[in-house]
Amino acid sequence: MKPTKARKPAAPAAKRPAVMTGASVPVLRWPPDEDRVEEIFQRLSGVMPDPKTELNFSNPYTLVVAVALSAQATDVSVNKATDRLFAVADTPKKMLALGEEGLIPYIASIGLYRGKARNVIALSRIVLEQHGGEVPLDRDGLQALPGVGRKTASVVLNELGIEAAIAVDTHVFRVSHRLGLANASTPDKVEAQLFKVVPEEWLPKAHHWLILHGRYTCTARKPGCLGCIISDLCPSRAGLLALGEART
Repeated sequence: MKPTKARKPAAPAAKRPAVMTGASVPVLRWPPDEDRVEEIFQRLSGVMPDPKTELNFSNPYTLVVAVALSAQATDVSVNKATDRLFAVADTPKKMLALGEEGLIPYIASIGLYRGKARNVIALSRIVLEQHGGEVPLDRDGLQALPGVGRKTASVVLNELGIEAAIAVDTHVFRVSHRLGLANASTPDKVEAQLFKVVPEEWLPKAHHWLILHGRYTCTARKPGCLGCIISDLCPSRAGLLALGEART
C-alpha cells in the first residue's frame, strides 16, 4: 500500500483587523495617494465646515467627565444622563459632594456605570486637591486622571483646540480602513498612520470628520455608499456594493 502524502496545511485566510468589531475593514495598501487624501478632506470640510463633538458640556471639567462616561456608550445616552447630572454637579467640588452613591442614579443607564462612577469621583478628587479645581489641559496631566486614557485625552485636547489630536474610536478605525487612510490593526498604530497621511491643514478637524462620517454615512453595517460625497474616492466602495453590504 502506497503511503499517503501528508497534506500541507491550508494557508490561513487574510484577516481583517481583530479590533473595533462590527465593521467591514479591508486591508488595503498603504500609504494612500496624497492627492486622493487631500480631496477626501476637502470634500468633508465642504459639508461639515465646523464639526464639533456631539457630547454636551459647559467647561473642560464637564467635557472630561462626558468623554469618560462615553466609553462603550453612545453620545445620545451619555447626553441624556449628563443633562440631569451637570445641572447639579458641573464642578469637581459639587461632584465630590454628590459622592459615588449619589452619582450612580444619574448614570445608571450608561454601560459600566459603577466603574465609571468610581473613576469620576476619583478624578474629581485629584482635580480639586492637586490642580486647584481646574482640569489639567496637557496630555500627561489628563492621562494621569482615573478613567482617562489616551483616547479620552485626545478627544478633550482636540475639542478644546489645544492639540490637533486624532482619537481612534470604532468609527475612525472603520472609516480609515475603508478609505485606505490606514491599514494597521490597532488604534494606536492607526493614529500614527493618520498623522503621517492627513495633510497638516486638515489635522485639527480630521478627528471629527472621520467620526461623523462613520456615524452617519459610512456605518458599520449597510454604509450609505450611493449617497456618500467621497464614494468615488473610496477603494472599498465596489467591494461593499458587490458583497451587498452597502445601502442601495
